[in-house]
Amino acid sequence: MVDSDNSSTQTQKTLKHRVISAGMWSLGGYAFSMVMRFGSNLIMTRLLVPEMFGIMSITNTIMIGLTMFSDIGLRQNVVQSVRGSDSAFLNTAWTIQIYRGVGLWLAGLAIALAIWLAQLSNLAPAGSTYADRNLPIIVAVVSIVSLIAGFDSTKLYEANRNLLLKAVSKIDVASQLAGLFVMLLWAINQRSIWALVAGNITGILVRTVSSHWWLDGTPNRWKLEPGAVREIVHFGRWLFISSILAFLVSNSDRIILGGLVDTSTFGIYAIAVLIYGSFEQVLVKVISEVSFPALSEVVRLRRADLKKNYYRIFAVVASFAYFSCGMLLSLAKPLIAFLYDSRYQQAGGMLQILSVGLLTIPFRLATDCFLALGVPQLLSYTISIRLVSLLTLMPMGFYFFGFYGALWGIVLSNFLFLPLVLSYAAHHDVLDIRKELAFLPIILVGFAAGELFRFVLPF
Repeated sequence: MVDSDNSSTQTQKTLKHRVISAGMWSLGGYAFSMVMRFGSNLIMTRLLVPEMFGIMSITNTIMIGLTMFSDIGLRQNVVQSVRGSDSAFLNTAWTIQIYRGVGLWLAGLAIALAIWLAQLSNLAPAGSTYADRNLPIIVAVVSIVSLIAGFDSTKLYEANRNLLLKAVSKIDVASQLAGLFVMLLWAINQRSIWALVAGNITGILVRTVSSHWWLDGTPNRWKLEPGAVREIVHFGRWLFISSILAFLVSNSDRIILGGLVDTSTFGIYAIAVLIYGSFEQVLVKVISEVSFPALSEVVRLRRADLKKNYYRIFAVVASFAYFSCGMLLSLAKPLIAFLYDSRYQQAGGMLQILSVGLLTIPFRLATDCFLALGVPQLLSYTISIRLVSLLTLMPMGFYFFGFYGALWGIVLSNFLFLPLVLSYAAHHDVLDIRKELAFLPIILVGFAAGELFRFVLPF
């Protein structure tokens, strides 16, 4: 019994060390990527016109939609499954991933054709982003990204499973640097939207190639093992539904607003979403790349320790989310005024409204806990509530209060799924209301920090 307790303690220490290391590399890599993204965005907004960012926003939304509409959770399967280190299982996942990549590429071409035909038939709303003549060809060319990404090595999934994110972070940074270099070089010589396209494709290509030769793990070979296929499909069917719902939740704003407002306003909104997304994705990255593998390992080894480990991670996620919300409420408008020229100033008010949504991000950690427990259907239920709320509140807000009413509808929809998440967390004994509420005052700390920055810095 003593030996068992000592072994458990040692396992916890090892897990804690790997979680800290993985978190540092994940956040460090993302921080570097965010600096590059902001820097390149500041440069590109001075080289290109807002309409180009609107077109790329729609294009990226389409490609993300195709990806999520066909997601059966290959990464989550590898991370959560007891066979996650088995070569037959990994190679089966890789083969399925290639088939999926080919299908996404062909679907992208079909959507590009559909947009072109809609434009010829005058079905696209006049003056909207969907009516832009460049959109069909941009969608067709960018769709090759899905084909390339289909060949990503499953070594990326293995590294995530084992919380070994050092090399993965380096690959992410290297691919972004390569894409940034090509994008800037193209834009300097020719100020066209093709600079954004070329940078996007280059970054994905470098990431795919690097995933095979830069990482340790199982080399990929063509294989379809029936048992592995059945396990992937069984666990992934709920993730498939959740992924579709998650795409609609995350992108319905752009899909709908792209047809309601002019291209310039939509391009400015894309800038606000970019900055908001930089904060959101820090948290999503920690949740998906660090907390989910860690919680899955805890469930596999010692289920009784789940709640304790859950709130250790929650403390970090909630602190950052609430601080960021408070800071952006104070700094959004002066920050935009400082970073961008007069054409983009409306993005400040948009960012200020969107920042309220950061308050709901910590609760997404609970949904990853449901995945670790092997009940992915609970994720689908919670996302369904968010989607229905969004599709109700956003059009209603636009109808009664215009564009900013729609923004408030987007933000409020994020809060209506919280009662369901909390009830599921309580049912699975991973809820402590006192700890949930303890971090809320950090919002005021973030707001005070924002006010201090406004006083000190030349905004």
